[in-house]
Amino acid sequence: MREPSFWSKPASWQALALQPLGSLYSAATARRLANGARIKLDIPVVCVGNINAGGTGKTPTVIAVLERLRDLYHQPHVVSRGYGGRLKGPVRVDPAKHSGADVGDEPLLLAAFAEVWVARDRAAGGQAAQKAGASVVVLDDGFQNPSLAHDLSIVVVDAERGFGNGRCIPAGPLREPVETGLKRANLLVSIGSQDAQSQFAATLPETHPTHMQASVEPLQTGMDWTDTPFFAFAGIGHPEKFFNTLRDLGAKLVHTEPLDDHQQFSTTLLQRLDSDAKTKGAQLVTTEKDAARLPASFRSKVITLPVRLKLYDETALQSALKALPSR
Repeated sequence: MREPSFWSKPASWQALALQPLGSLYSAATARRLANGARIKLDIPVVCVGNINAGGTGKTPTVIAVLERLRDLYHQPHVVSRGYGGRLKGPVRVDPAKHSGADVGDEPLLLAAFAEVWVARDRAAGGQAAQKAGASVVVLDDGFQNPSLAHDLSIVVVDAERGFGNGRCIPAGPLREPVETGLKRANLLVSIGSQDAQSQFAATLPETHPTHMQASVEPLQTGMDWTDTPFFAFAGIGHPEKFFNTLRDLGAKLVHTEPLDDHQQFSTTLLQRLDSDAKTKGAQLVTTEKDAARLPASFRSKVITLPVRLKLYDETALQSALKALPSR
């Protein structure tokens, strides 16, 4: 589903009309969090989540956390709901056996960096990871899920979009009010350009968690993006960001195809993309997350652009990870 345009306009008639429903959504979230069991594992839990619905850069942040935990000699396991997948779990993700339709695209992508468990019941997923030898659980999303106690909570936000119009779903993009959510967070990571960062920082409430600024940068693979026409497609939260990244690399985009976030690739859709790209004499290109959902028979036709999180100053993150309790 695409984000409604009025989610960025505080005084729009749509936002005002839907505000009562947004208040009910906010109250339901608060009630769920207040009544949660909060099971405490014998190993620390790091939650990487968001207050906004939709894409904020959470997956690159999870990867960055995993890499730094490994540098600290941890054996991190990821626990994910497996959005878009059919398996309820707990099940350990096996890229050789599972598809995006089984476990979702994010778990398949993250499985290249750590052991990943898909579990609708996050507590059961955390317990399975602990039993399998994890020294720390990284909870992919789940900031508003009350089943597991968190030792470190990281909220990720897109600096350009910020917290939108400041209203809760469906009146705005928020899963809960900003100040309420930030009170439970230990770190806030905003992702975007320097200009966007400055504008976002000015909107933060007076009391907020330690704020770290970051950008998502293309991984240097040695590929020359300037010598081939590309047909780009993406089913992520904000596809235009991916297209602009390709343009910044010098890629000539003869066509861009924005898809819905986590959209499944039907045979009909893939055949159309392949046919249209061939007609235009262009190479198909997509994101790592989208590539994880592609059937194996189609992946050889598509180039991916990997990206990684670049923190301007990661002192706070390093300190927080080093301070994780050993139980």
